[in-house]
Amino acid sequence: MKHLNDKAAHNLTAVRGKKPLIHNITNFVVMNYTANALLAMGASPVMAHAQNEVEDMVSFAGALVLNIGTLTDDWVASMIKAGKRAAEQQIPIILDPVGSGATPLRTNSAKNIIDAARITVIRGNASEILSLRHDKSKTKGVDSIHSVEEAAQTATVLAEELNTTLAITGPVDLVTEGSRVLRVANGHPLMGYVTGTGCTATVVIGAFLAVDDDPVSATATALAYFGLAGEVAGQNASAPGSFMIQMIDALYTITPQDLKKGCKIETAN
Repeated sequence: MKHLNDKAAHNLTAVRGKKPLIHNITNFVVMNYTANALLAMGASPVMAHAQNEVEDMVSFAGALVLNIGTLTDDWVASMIKAGKRAAEQQIPIILDPVGSGATPLRTNSAKNIIDAARITVIRGNASEILSLRHDKSKTKGVDSIHSVEEAAQTATVLAEELNTTLAITGPVDLVTEGSRVLRVANGHPLMGYVTGTGCTATVVIGAFLAVDDDPVSATATALAYFGLAGEVAGQNASAPGSFMIQMIDALYTITPQDLKKGCKIETAN
């Protein structure tokens, strides 16, 4: 889709020009890597999770990233505080419900965050996303969904029910807010061998949300950029250790023109 290729290039240019502050309340495993990814792409990361500062910090941010990968009750409280303040100030919020569906703590925490704040985008794998449906949801159960492709129809219903944009990532990513459905085919197999790749995709979406008022195009173009970085990294690395470093380098070296040419975004309806 030519206009989305143009939009991707525009968004990357805007991030590098504006250097938006991205407030992350994220997990211990990925803090360093996601901060470096944001710096490499041109954004400005801050990792702040203390309850007595998150409301002040998010007030300066271009976007808020919430990630429940290593959550505690205290961190959930911080996420809800930050989310409410961000919603009040119309600052976009992206939620990464890591492991939702695996334990009641994770599933209930993700749902509580969604209920408390106006979440702009939720990014996860199919099982994580579908675990967020409410008791009266019209969506299918998690066991019936095995791939992004099979999740497409269900995702459109769930996006409308949750009043948000959903990004289900996999070999081909799916993005929908209920009416539009986009698929993003950028990526590389080695991305699955580096911990925190999904979490890093989430922060990249956060940076694009800070410069693009349309959550669907912001999400799809961010995933295309991140996936293209994986493709570029894969040209220079043959194993996970070097690949993860090459990913950071690719986020830095990819130009808006490279992204315009390399985007693999298609509409599904």
